[in-house]
Amino acid sequence: MHDAALVFDLDGTLVDTVYQHVMAWHEALNDCGIELSIWRIHRRIGMSGGLLVRALARELGYGLEQTTIERLQSEHGRIYRERNKTIVPLPGAKDLLELLTRENVQWAIATSSHRNTAQTALQALGLPAETVVITHDEVERAKPNPDLFLAAAQKLDVAMKDTFVVGDSVWDMLSAQRAGALGIGLLSGGYSLSELVDAGAYRVYEDPADLAANLHELGLRI
Repeated sequence: MHDAALVFDLDGTLVDTVYQHVMAWHEALNDCGIELSIWRIHRRIGMSGGLLVRALARELGYGLEQTTIERLQSEHGRIYRERNKTIVPLPGAKDLLELLTRENVQWAIATSSHRNTAQTALQALGLPAETVVITHDEVERAKPNPDLFLAAAQKLDVAMKDTFVVGDSVWDMLSAQRAGALGIGLLSGGYSLSELVDAGAYRVYEDPADLAANLHELGLRI
C-alpha cells in the first residue's frame, strides 16, 4: 500500500458537468427574479450552494432571506437532475481511478453536491461498491471549508499531510490548503493555470488523463 492517497472533487474534475451546474443555477436564479451574468455564476462553482448564493447576492449589493436561499438550492438541484440525465466522465477519469486501484493507491471522492444531485455523475464513473464518497450530506460545511476533504481522509484512515486533493476550482485549492493537503489542479473546470497556481496548486494538469500520465510528479511509483 502506498503512503499517499488522493481525494478527488467530482464536478469538473472527474465528470464534465461544470457548465451544466452553471446553467441550472442561472435558471434557478432567473426563476427567483435574480438576473446574473453566466460568467459570474461560473466563478463561484465549487462552493457549497448556500455560500454560492450568498456570495452572488453580495455582488449585487443585497442580502437574501434564508427561505429564498433554500428555495434556490432546491430549484438548482431539481433543474440539474431533470436536464442532465446523461453525464460524461472527463477524458481518462475512469482509467485513472482504475489505475490507482490496481496500484493499491487509496482514493476517495468528496463533492459539495448533495447525494441526490451527485448520484448521476457518480453512476457515470462506474465506481466500485466500496468507493469512499463524501457529499455535503455528511459534513456541516462544504467548500471552501475543508470539512469534505478532512472527512474523506478520515474515512481512508490517512493523514492529511499524506493526501493530495485533486480539483478544478480555486475553492478546491483553498480547501486543500485549509485541510493541510497538497492541492492538484485540473484545467477541466474552466479555471486558468495561473488562477489555480495562485490559489495554491502544487501542480496543474489538463484533465484526469494528463494527471494519470504524470503521477510520478506526485512521487507515486507507478
